[in-house]
Amino acid sequence: MKKILKIVIFFWILIPFHYSHLYAQKLSEKTRIIVIGAHPDDCDNEAGATAALFASMGYAVKFVAVTNGDAGHQTQKGKELAARRYAETQEVAKRLGVTYDVLDNHDGLLLPTLEVRLQIIKKIREWNADVVIAPRPNDYHPDHRYTGVLVQDAAYMVEVPNVAPEVPPLRKTPVFLYAQDHFQRPNPFRPDIVVDVTTTFEKKLLAFDAHVSQFYEWMPWIGRYENQVPKGKAERLQWLTKMYNEPIKANIRAAMVKWYGSQKAANAKHAEAFEICEYGAQPNEIEIRRLFPMLVK
Repeated sequence: MKKILKIVIFFWILIPFHYSHLYAQKLSEKTRIIVIGAHPDDCDNEAGATAALFASMGYAVKFVAVTNGDAGHQTQKGKELAARRYAETQEVAKRLGVTYDVLDNHDGLLLPTLEVRLQIIKKIREWNADVVIAPRPNDYHPDHRYTGVLVQDAAYMVEVPNVAPEVPPLRKTPVFLYAQDHFQRPNPFRPDIVVDVTTTFEKKLLAFDAHVSQFYEWMPWIGRYENQVPKGKAERLQWLTKMYNEPIKANIRAAMVKWYGSQKAANAKHAEAFEICEYGAQPNEIEIRRLFPMLVK
């Protein structure tokens, strides 16, 4: 009887340990996502709701702003503005459940230099990224364009040991994705992957709301609609909802069908789409569903 009792106790201790080990191993296999934007609010625009969805599922997401945003305001500038914008990114990190890094490069002066390329290579390696999201290199803003070029230039180099040797190279090839945009030339955006973000769209708006210097000051000023911005916090959130609550475009909704089926695609209210860059890993449908486990029919 004592022998049987010992066996029972042994397995009672062993089984939870075994499954906790498997759970920890499973967590370590979860997709690691890094979103790279030019300015300290661009990542939020590119993939804010998708990031919030990943984070809610326990996945690790990092945002990286390649410039410090020290030129993006009508009255403030320099170190004072950079400090303010950094503080805004850290509030966004809390609201979305991500980490947010800001590189110390000047806003409006970004060039695709070797120095900045190395910064990006190191960030991707340090995060051990499986998925890298960035803008396409055909944007209206030179900082956006060059961020796209810099990430493209890093796509192969993240695996080369003798480039930035102080950080170990990746032993895998990440998937590089472009965030959705509306530019048509030299080629329009192609929605290869579409994520239903209906449940996290409000979090994206809360991220926008944290960038007070941008969404309530700079962009309304440069866009000539500063008189439309409400004063109260609740009214501002309502205003943001109206500003960014655009219907899903027909081509984006059509592309959703592959990932969610006709019914779910039809019912989705908000979506974020991504184009697979021809540099980096070229995933098939099974691999995409593994990386993006929310894509369920």
